[in-house]
Parts: sequence; structure tokens; C-alpha cells
Amino acid sequence: MAFATRHFVRAASSAAATAAAKKLVVKHVTVIGGGLMGAGIAQVAAASGHTVVLVDQSEEILKKSTKGIEESLKRVTKKKFADKPEAGAEFIEKTLKNITTSTDAGAVVHSTDLVIEAIVENLEVKNELFKRLDKFAPERTIFASNTSSLQITQMANSTTRQDRFGGLHFFNPVPMMKLVEVIKTPMTSQKTFESLMDFSKAVGKSPVSCKDTPGFIVNRLLVPYMMEAVRLFERGDASKEDIDVAMKLGAGYPMGPFELLDYVGLDTSKYIIDGWHSLEPNNPLFAPSPLLNKLVEEKKLGKKTGEGFYKYK
Repeated sequence: MAFATRHFVRAASSAAATAAAKKLVVKHVTVIGGGLMGAGIAQVAAASGHTVVLVDQSEEILKKSTKGIEESLKRVTKKKFADKPEAGAEFIEKTLKNITTSTDAGAVVHSTDLVIEAIVENLEVKNELFKRLDKFAPERTIFASNTSSLQITQMANSTTRQDRFGGLHFFNPVPMMKLVEVIKTPMTSQKTFESLMDFSKAVGKSPVSCKDTPGFIVNRLLVPYMMEAVRLFERGDASKEDIDVAMKLGAGYPMGPFELLDYVGLDTSKYIIDGWHSLEPNNPLFAPSPLLNKLVEEKKLGKKTGEGFYKYK
């Protein structure tokens, strides 16, 4: 009996080892998009020892991205290496060495393990990118989108690697925010899903899993909450100032819904809710807001334009 038990344990361990071996261990990452999100993802990947290629359309954008990463790393080291400035300088140098840049996505994905897309939130543009890169990337390469509102399944269908496609939704600012939503479509293989979970942990994040549903977890709860606050204000039930104070002091939120809308960008919020409304027109949580539409039409988009629900100097 003891022999049989030992044999079973060895067999189980061997099976587990074989299964683990089948997972892709991500070492080389290609990040498409040098904006705040793309640069942030490149930074945390490089800081955790991954080789990273950051891709964008021009050298000018990439120089700005690299400078932003360096400044961000300096802020990180002030806290992480407060008493060890030499170690901090070494950390910055090592991280930056792990990052190279390119303006040719097709040329750099030939040896990558993972492609993370962080470009404009436009399904047609994303699909065109993935369709093109699908021809150049190796069969093993996993594709992932950092989209916050678009359907991962639709992007996966633009490629021939639906089983090696998922979502990796990081949060802004990436170096500070600990969460990553790992999105599994009906076609995503378990091997791919586990590889994406492992990568998220390797870059120091706490991953949560979600099916490919509108807004995933955070935005699916957050956007309807913000929209309901707008409706509350539209009905004249409370002022925007009192709604913000109530949610900060009563619910313990760091920002009120109107402050958060201005911070995120009213155009971004409108884009998300309009997209969801087109998918589920009868869902009252996804109903458009006349006031939000009016502010966006007037180019009052929040903090980035100096005025949204509030005015900023």
C-alpha cells in the first residue's frame, strides 16, 4: 500500500511537472504603444528582469516614453532605496538596459514571448494591428490587450491564435497600482491563461481573473456608479459637490464620482458607456447621459482641458 501511495505521489508530481513545463514562461515582452499605459507596462516588466521592446510610431514619441520611464523609476527608487542611493542608481540603470525601442512592430515580434497592446481604444485599429502582427510572431507567442472596455474576443478573432489570446488590463499609474485583470475568452487555453497569471505575478502585481464581459470587474462596477451619480445630479436630487463629499466621507472613497470623472476624462467615460449601450441598449445601467454628452460636445473633458464638471486652473 505504501509503495502504491509513493508511486501515485511520484506519478502525480510528474504529471504536475509536465503540465507546468507546457506553460510558456514569459521572458521577452513586446509592448505596443508608448503612452502612459504602455510605458508603465514596459517599466514594470523591465524592472522585474524581463527583456522589453517598446514600440510606437515615431522616435520622438519613444524618446518621450523613455524619459518618462526614467523619471518614474527615480520616484520609485526614492521610496524603495531611500537609504541606499547607490543601489537605487544601479536599479535604474539595470531596468533601462532591459528596454529597447522600435518603430517597426512587425520586425521585433519574431522572437517575443508576449505581445501587449496598449494603443488607442479603437477596435478597428487594434484588430488591424493584431492581424498584421499575427503573421510575424512565432506560433508560441501570446497576444494580449490592455483594453479597459472593448471585447477581447473580437480582437482574438482577427488572428489565427484565438487560444493564445487574452486580456491584461493594468491600471494607471501602472508602477503604483497593484491590480491586473486577466481576461479569459471562451477560446483562451488554460495554458495561456496560466502564463498570463504567472507573468502578472512576476511583474509584482496581484492578478484577478474575469470572463470577457463589458468592463471586466473594476470598470463594470465603476462606470455605472459614476453614471448613476450624474443621473442623480441631473434629476436635481443633490449637488455634485455634496455627492462627492458623501461618497468620500460615507463610503471612504479617495475621490468622489465627479472628481473621478474629471480625472479619467469625460470623453473616455462617454466612449465606454456609448459602446456598452450599443451592445445592451435596454440595460438602464448603460443609458447615455444628456449632461455628459453636452460637456463632451463643448470640449469640457475634465482636468486635461481645464474644465469638466469642475473648473481647474
